[in-house]
Amino acid sequence: MKVIILEGGSGTRLSEHTKTIPKPMVKVAGHPIINHIMDHYCKHGFNEFYIAVGYKSYVIKKYFKNFKKHGVLFNHKIFGKKCRIAIVDTGLRTFTGGRLKRLQPFIDKNEKFLFTYGDGVSDVNLKELIKFHNKHKRIITVTAVRPPARFGEIIIKNNLVNSFKEKPQTNQSWINGGFFVSSYKIFNFISGDKEILEKKPLEKLSKINELLAYKHYGFWKCMDTLRDKKVLDEIYKKKFNK
Repeated sequence: MKVIILEGGSGTRLSEHTKTIPKPMVKVAGHPIINHIMDHYCKHGFNEFYIAVGYKSYVIKKYFKNFKKHGVLFNHKIFGKKCRIAIVDTGLRTFTGGRLKRLQPFIDKNEKFLFTYGDGVSDVNLKELIKFHNKHKRIITVTAVRPPARFGEIIIKNNLVNSFKEKPQTNQSWINGGFFVSSYKIFNFISGDKEILEKKPLEKLSKINELLAYKHYGFWKCMDTLRDKKVLDEIYKKKFNK
């Protein structure tokens, strides 16, 4: 199964780093976060990647040294695991839906594929995700996650603190955690470069009952801010030091 990574945004909320490099190249525990994302897919046996680049795309092209021209697949190693990579220019001002649409020529009409963003990591079981998608036979499945609350939670009873939890995971809502499985039909719902995937396309698919949610209760973290980066640094440093 092919894996698309939507990378091209400017990452303004992490401007401390993204003034000079694209967000997927921001290092977590000494390695670009895109390596951690690709490593997770490789561990589940998915090693053919199509990276949709835009903002400061030359940085990614330089990092993957064997890149030669648009759409060329070349061999590479991520943490010792062999993979194949294609870097595809999808425009500087293209939105998420448009970037995905630009990858349409690389996907066969009868083929399912995986895709995610270039700034989120998780331990989601990709094979179980695909099994869930195949069982329910809808156009697209999104991994739904419960994010940690922004602040600590205090439960008060009779003016006494009955429970104190430092930034617990919220039980109130689910959010888009990325890590999608889709059929080729998704491209029929995207009009062009200015389409935001998370708005009209996914809203339309939801209304016609073609959007599934795979609930993931395990680890998930998106690198939106400098604080997120620091948290991920600590998590992956512990992982590498085991």
